Formats: sequence, C-alpha cells, structure tokens
Amino acid sequence: MLERLFRRRVPPQDVISPEAARALTGASADIGRQVGLIIDRSGNVRDVIIGTDRDILIPNLSEYRLGARRLRGVRLVHTHLKDQPLNQEDLTDLAMLRLDIMAALHVRSDGLPGSISIGHLLPQNPLEKMYAVLPPVPVHDLDLDILDLITGLEREMERTAAAIEVAKKDRAILVSVSRKNRQEQEESIAELKELARSDGIHVLDAVVQRPQELNRKYLLGEGKLKELVIRSQQLGADLIVFDQNLSPAQIRSIGDVTEMRVIDRTQLILDIFARRAHSRDGKVQVELAQLKYRLPRLSERSTALSRLTGGIGGRGPGETRLEIDLRRARDRIRRLEKEIESLGRSRQQRREKRVKSGIPIVSIVGYTNAGKSTLFNALTSSTVKAEDMLFATLDTATRRLRFPREREVVITDTVGFIKDLPEDLLAAFRATLDEMQDADLLLHIVDLSTERFEQQIRSVNTLLAELKLDHIPQLVVLNKVDQVDPLWARAIARRFNGVTVTALHPETFGELMKEIEERVWPEENQEAEKAGS
Repeated sequence: MLERLFRRRVPPQDVISPEAARALTGASADIGRQVGLIIDRSGNVRDVIIGTDRDILIPNLSEYRLGARRLRGVRLVHTHLKDQPLNQEDLTDLAMLRLDIMAALHVRSDGLPGSISIGHLLPQNPLEKMYAVLPPVPVHDLDLDILDLITGLEREMERTAAAIEVAKKDRAILVSVSRKNRQEQEESIAELKELARSDGIHVLDAVVQRPQELNRKYLLGEGKLKELVIRSQQLGADLIVFDQNLSPAQIRSIGDVTEMRVIDRTQLILDIFARRAHSRDGKVQVELAQLKYRLPRLSERSTALSRLTGGIGGRGPGETRLEIDLRRARDRIRRLEKEIESLGRSRQQRREKRVKSGIPIVSIVGYTNAGKSTLFNALTSSTVKAEDMLFATLDTATRRLRFPREREVVITDTVGFIKDLPEDLLAAFRATLDEMQDADLLLHIVDLSTERFEQQIRSVNTLLAELKLDHIPQLVVLNKVDQVDPLWARAIARRFNGVTVTALHPETFGELMKEIEERVWPEENQEAEKAGS
C-alpha cells in the first residue's frame, strides 16, 4: 500500500487528489502511524514518510531548490490520527524548511479522509507574521489552486528580496551564547554590533542565550536554533554572526540547519582587517591570518564535495579537490611567511636607524576607536584616517613631534586592540607591534565616555603583557572628557595617574605635553629645575 502511494501522481494545481487522500488516510489508519507525502510542483510523489502516532520526521530536503526569493518547490501532506489542525511543530517545519505548503489531513475512525488544514508562508509584512493557516475544510470541498498561490507568494517574496538587496548587501542577526554573567554578555554583544557596523553589515536583531550547558553541535539549543531560523526569515536576514568563536564542525552544522552564511567573531574581525589594510605590510599579515584561520575549515566547507576520505577503496573526487586546495593554501602560507620575514628585516633596519639617531620614541596604544588616530593627527598635523568606528586605522604611521628647547620625539600610531583578538591575527601583527619594543613611552589612550573603559584598559594591558611590552613606561591618556563630568574625569585621572584630553581640541593638550616631556627627559628636566632654583 505504501509502495503504491509512492507511484501516485497528483494534479499539479491540487494540494492532493481525493483518491490520493483516501489512499493516504487508509494506510495511516492500518498502521496506526502518521504518513506523509512529499509532492513536487509537477505532482510527483518524491518521498513517502512514516512517522509515529503523534509526529513525523521530515528527511533532508537539501537537494530541492531554495533561495531568498523562492520556496522549497515541494509540499508536505501528512495525516493526523486525531481531529486537530496544524500544530506548532508543523508550522515550525513549514517555516524552517520553506515548504510550498504544509497540510494536515484528519484520519476518520473509518479510515477515510476528514478535514484538511493548510498553512503557507507569508512575504514580509508589517505584522511580521511568518505564516498563514487556512480554516480546516472537508477534503472533498477543497478548492485551492496551489500553483496560483505559490506563484503569487514567490512573486511578492522576490519583490521584497530585491528591495532588501538594493538597500543593504549583508543583513545579519547577531547571536551570543555564553555562560558569562548577563552584563558581560550584553557588553560583548554591543561590541559585536559595532564590529558589524564597521564591516558595513546591517544588524537586524540580536539573539542572546545563557544555557546551563553549551550545545556541542550548534552551541545554542536546538529550540533556540529553530527560533533563529524563523526570525531570520521574518526579517530577511542572509547572515548569522556569532559572538563566540565556532569550530569548523559547528559552522557546518549550523549552516546545514539554517541554510544561511554563518561566521564567528574572528572571521568578522579578519574581514574588517582585510578591508582596511592598505600598506603591503598590513595586507600580507591579514592574508596570512585569514589563510591560517581558513585552513582547518577547508575540509568542512562544502557538502558538494564527496564525503569519501582517504584509505584503500576510499579515495574519491572530493579528496582530490580538497588536497589541491589544502596544498595551495599551505604553499601560499609559506610564501607569505617568507615575505613577512623580508618586510621584517626592512622594519628592523628602520628601527635601528631611529635608535641610532637617539631620538626618543613614543608609541600610541589603546582600545580600538578610543581616539588614537585623532590624537595622532592633532599632535603631528597629519591626515591619518580617523573615523568613529572600530579598526578605522590598521597601518602603522610614524611622525616627528617637536618640543621646546629644540627637542623632538618620534611618535607612532598603532593598530587598535580589542578583547579576544584572534590568535592568528595577533601572531601576524606581532612583528609590527614589536616596533614598540624600542619605545621609551607608551601613550595608553582610553575612551572615557564609554561605560566599559575599565574593562578596555584591562584588555589592552593583558595584550601588552602577552606581547612582552608591559615593562615600557606607560602614560594613561583619558580622551573625550568633554562628554563626561569634569570633576569625575579628574578623579579618574588621579586614580590612574594619567592626564585628560579631548583629541578634537588641541587646547586641552597642555598637561599631556608636559607629562610627555617629564617622562621622556626626566634627568634634563630635573637639571633645568635645579638651575632655575
């Protein structure tokens, strides 16, 4: 009986024919289980599914077409042994799988079909409704042209999707799954929003979960993952960005379920760096970091490759393609590492030349978007790019800064720091940041207007310690004091033994310049004071 169901054909415009409905409910009544048919738009039965008496498990439908502007191209008609319409699980499957329609057919006590309940997805709408459920009707009274319905839905989805693409290329939902306290998690997701903005991503929503235990496969719980898929479809998202770093297997598993692009915090930061690097040094270091990040993910990247792996009798086209890609990536990594060594030698020669000149070196460091480049430009009358976004400046810039009594220093602007900086990126930039080893003073710029300034100070000091730069004298420079209470700012300055400035207003630099002089030339200043007394 089940085999005969598989050989049936349904008129393309009908949800299901009366004959197929009788055969379906008859089979379901005989075995006491739900039975379903996956039917394509030509009316062919592509799969017969057997469930339990309460639910039905839909097989993998990835072989059927799917896109932001289209539905899946197949519908599911299945039985309910009790007289009930579509339940929440049915509607969730409808939304997650983007089926043409989901239909539940009631099995009467005599095995004949009763009423049929039908649900279909909706285009974007002001109420943000994901689907519509039609009132149940007897299957013999059903008068619905499914092809006409689907064509209209897809036409409207295509129109709204085209409008979305014109407005923004990347529309993302941010996800944070952590067992940290709520405040830390909220601060981290706020920073992720700023990172996304810096990369030109339009953030639609943020999903936060604090589970008892992290899901090894998806990181977030399966129920939350389903909600995420439905929310993504409601808002027209095409990208999911995780605040936590994901393993290659997790990225693949989440991508398989959501059928969307999935990236993590590291990949987002690498993409920002790739956009902003302009010097040869920066471009080489970013490409090297990207390749090292992607190398272990190559084997997970595509379901189109053969699943065969190595071994006797197990060599296939997938492995061949994979081996070629891995070899090319490793060769490119070796070439980039040699180029970085060569560039490093050039940097070393410039460093030695500066050290021999005897001119003191002052390096500006700090959290990203704290105002380092703005201060650098104001001090040296330079035009280094400075914007209100994370990692606006990546390339190191060096200028001379003159002081009274014919004294000058070499001042250097460096890349901004951030908490949880990717290891490969930190390793790649280590050579550039090593130039700070010769610094006589570090100006640690802090954005005093952010509530997270103390956490940012700790993050910068942690990274300086990892780079073995924590032995260099440091002057804390509290920036953007015009945006906070002056008395509070002075109290914070005393606490950190620092100075306050507003980088946009050079008239506030008096105390900063005096402190730099006293810390760079302490002996000369003492002698001048003695002579004056």
